[in-house]
Amino acid sequence: MSDNFRSRVVTQGTQRTPNRAMLRAVGFGDSDFSKPIVGIANGYSTITPCNMGINELAKCAEAGARNAGAMPQMFGTITISDGISMGTEGMKYSLVSREVIADSIETVCNGQSMDGVLAIGGCDKNMPGAMIAMARMNIPAIFVYGGTIKPGHYNGRDLTVVSAFEAVGQYSAGKIDEAELMAIERNACPGAGSCGGMFTANTMSSAFEAMGMSLPYSSTMAAEDPEKAESAEKSAAVLVEAIHKQILPSQILTRKAFENAISVIMAVGGSTNAVLHLLAIARTIGVELTIDDFETIRHRVPVLCDLKPSGRYVTTNLHQAGGIPQVMKMLLVHDLLHGDALTISGQTIAEVLVDVPNEPPKGQDVIRPWNNPVYREGHLAVLKGNLATEGAVAKISGVRNPKITGPAKVFESEEECLDAILAGKINSGDVIVIRYEGPKGGPGMREMLAPTSAIIGAGLGDSVGLITDGRFSGGTYGMVVGHVAPEAAVGGTIALVEEGDSITIDAEQKLLQLNVPEEELTRRRANWQPPKPRYTKGILGKYAKLVSSSSLGAVTDMDLF
Repeated sequence: MSDNFRSRVVTQGTQRTPNRAMLRAVGFGDSDFSKPIVGIANGYSTITPCNMGINELAKCAEAGARNAGAMPQMFGTITISDGISMGTEGMKYSLVSREVIADSIETVCNGQSMDGVLAIGGCDKNMPGAMIAMARMNIPAIFVYGGTIKPGHYNGRDLTVVSAFEAVGQYSAGKIDEAELMAIERNACPGAGSCGGMFTANTMSSAFEAMGMSLPYSSTMAAEDPEKAESAEKSAAVLVEAIHKQILPSQILTRKAFENAISVIMAVGGSTNAVLHLLAIARTIGVELTIDDFETIRHRVPVLCDLKPSGRYVTTNLHQAGGIPQVMKMLLVHDLLHGDALTISGQTIAEVLVDVPNEPPKGQDVIRPWNNPVYREGHLAVLKGNLATEGAVAKISGVRNPKITGPAKVFESEEECLDAILAGKINSGDVIVIRYEGPKGGPGMREMLAPTSAIIGAGLGDSVGLITDGRFSGGTYGMVVGHVAPEAAVGGTIALVEEGDSITIDAEQKLLQLNVPEEELTRRRANWQPPKPRYTKGILGKYAKLVSSSSLGAVTDMDLF
């Protein structure tokens, strides 16, 4: 029997004559109707450098599927650029785009009865969006990362897009002049590929490799290197074999796979956004995973990689040092990885890693040896307290002082906060509160890279705290806490904070506390009124109506009926 398990409903039988007639117009011949149809979900776009090289990879994947005996059908899916929309109203569409990508891939693959899907994406939400779709459909699937950007260079140092954000704060604080600001702008992003540090895109690509949904080494390849195109073609061949064997996402995306992904994210110093996305994917595939699981795994996994934003190196350096397989092998050797977890190739994780050395190569310090990690424990801490009874996420790498208690400086939007930082109105010891930027309140849970980078650039990174019900970019570091839940828009305690209130952020005690008597909070809560929705039409209006708490992954299809 042929492998067109699903597509035969479109291609077989007398009654499908009209269907085949249309397929002939797009390249099908007599011998092709018994072949499996593979969807190539192509995230190509010239909107962002993250996705501008993807079309060539999609063509390589198309050739790989055809050579492996399948019939590829390419279709497009959207992206927006987080970096370009950052700091604007447009950033509210970033997290929303995750759902649009998932919906679009599901719509095409199920609408066309495809036998499998290969998705290619670059910018941050492409990966979780594609994976949510794969989890929903549960058909053979593989993800191909568009690849990381190579570093820019200026004055002997590597640059990423975060360098440009931090340069704004440095310029505003008088630490660099306009000429240096312009030089950094011109050199930060030299070509195609996703942002070059262990920011959200590279974090999620690493997680998917660790979960077995992408090929080994593929998550850290540079977008412009020939091996990336070769990997895309090979991925298509692996997918066709997975269709033949009926290896499904539900067999790969198990509890063990999610634990493997979290362990790798901790070891490489990955983005806080991984918490949000993995929770959403787990819920979709039916795996029990909570925000507290990240805290449990954090305590047993060290940070092994010295990567930007808080470290020294970029993702291409990690690739040269052995990539994610090297990190995974170290974790496996120390019993921190499930070696029996399945991958899309049909091999187990242990089988994939069998030839990888137990220790990283000498003569480099991107990946540290086990006995000399960057940090003894993971860097993503889950904080709770009266300010976040459902939890909040702090990225504590690069923080000299993991505890701060100070007066609140309250802002109702990211723009208000950034204006205050650049005007020099934030002082050492302050705790900034940015609220009504959550999934419902924003809506869309904007990232706060502009304010956090301005704080770092102004030299306040170790002395100023920032909490928000919004998100942080993977490029963020410092004493910052995001994903505060419940959010302000639904009456979370963050909505009750007043200017000058004492707030404690304590990463060691995992505490996020508003130091105000309970009777006073009760009085404030009785007087609080929910704000009117900022959007009542269109996609942002629908999103605000449907979206769940960030502590549940900010999904839009929870409890629909």
